[in-house]
Amino acid sequence: MKIKDMAEISLLSALLLVLQIALNFLPNIELVTLFIILYTLLLGKKTLYIIYIFAVLEGIIYGFGIWWFMYLYVWTFLYFAVRYFKNNKNIIVWALLASFFGLSFGALCSIPYFLIGGMETGITWWIAGVPHDIVHGISNFVVVLVLFKPMFQVLQKQVNLD
Repeated sequence: MKIKDMAEISLLSALLLVLQIALNFLPNIELVTLFIILYTLLLGKKTLYIIYIFAVLEGIIYGFGIWWFMYLYVWTFLYFAVRYFKNNKNIIVWALLASFFGLSFGALCSIPYFLIGGMETGITWWIAGVPHDIVHGISNFVVVLVLFKPMFQVLQKQVNLD
């Protein structure tokens, strides 16, 4: 890996962290989903490095609890979903994907609770978070609908400065 790639990955990981912290006061309204979609479309496999560095930084700041393990696979799931739809040019598809991701975030994050506490614990944990998932899904839809095109253009110019 080139030094330029390492610097780019480091800066984009830090950007995710700063965006997450800056909007932390808003429950389940975030820009991380949008940026992981954009990074995946523009950077491909480099995005996996960004995701895992972001997760490690989050762990360092907030502690390495069960939630931290979720971040390792939940954002990776989004990465693979974006890769599947990577040739799509319709903004509505990206907004719907982001919305579905937000709506399913709690279900995806409940997996460790199913494994640790069984079916009842996993379902209880998931259901308790449904109101947050609804906000997450709606906000992801709006954020992607409004910011996808301008942020894609900005990031595309920066990434293509070889």
